[in-house]
Amino acid sequence: MPDSKKSSWLRTIIDLIELFFKSSRDSNKTRTWHQHVVPYEDDWAVRREGNKRITSKHRKQTTAIRKAKTLARKHKADVIIHRADGTIRDRISYD
Repeated sequence: MPDSKKSSWLRTIIDLIELFFKSSRDSNKTRTWHQHVVPYEDDWAVRREGNKRITSKHRKQTTAIRKAKTLARKHKADVIIHRADGTIRDRISYD
């Protein structure tokens, strides 16, 4: 194989590896442990900020808030409480 093809192929591999590690570093910086108490179906749920899946589901908002506070204290994060229409009602910080 000619040297130019080897260096081109090697450069491509190095670029891909650098891109992979850069993207994994960047994604870790944006993740937080903030807990959102959100309406979910006919109940309430706790969802970590940035997650699509819920952490837990509760019949009462007060129970969901209690769970979110426990998680937020553990990770020194915030609890963001939403109203039934989805707007933010309150924010509690445990920094």
